Amino acid sequence: MTRDNFLFAIIGILLGFIVGFMLHGVMSQRDAERAAASTTQRQQQLPPDHPPVGTDGTTGDSQQQSMEQVQQTIARARSNPKDFEAQIMAANLEYQIGQYDQAIQFLLTANQIKPDDYNTVANLGMANMDAGHMDAAEKWYRAALAKKPDDAAVLDGLCNVLLTAGKKEQAEQMINRLAKADPSNQDLAQFRDRLAKLK
Repeated sequence: MTRDNFLFAIIGILLGFIVGFMLHGVMSQRDAERAAASTTQRQQQLPPDHPPVGTDGTTGDSQQQSMEQVQQTIARARSNPKDFEAQIMAANLEYQIGQYDQAIQFLLTANQIKPDDYNTVANLGMANMDAGHMDAAEKWYRAALAKKPDDAAVLDGLCNVLLTAGKKEQAEQMINRLAKADPSNQDLAQFRDRLAKLK
């Protein structure tokens, strides 16, 4: 959905590297068996006291390092509850690994630090929706719309929340608002189908 396009825009290159390392570790697992033979052969050619060499020629375990960075980011947010950026980065990490309730906790802390930050409010709507907390999601999405009434991503998320909750009239109003704000929105057709099934 288009609501993902704006989520957690604050994270920087560091977070991209962390997530990239995590994904690389998962995807390269299937290649590990093929590479094991050549790694063993390479290690046999090294001096006995040489540190282990990975399949890509590097020493150490990059996946372990990236997990340590994730843990450090989360630990920093927990130990610095007044650090807005730390809360946002930790929330993003938790969200990306599907720990929505933990992401919500970091976002709530960030919201206490900067109650007027629009992205935090909107992201609380999305994280609550993905966690299945539809009442809370609706509350945060509506708070975001009070600040930016024509935000298509927030309207999109709120349409989904209202349809999931079976609130036909409110869903229809939001679908109409979404159609006005973003006529080419790719979710409009499925929202209208879902609304028709509720009627």
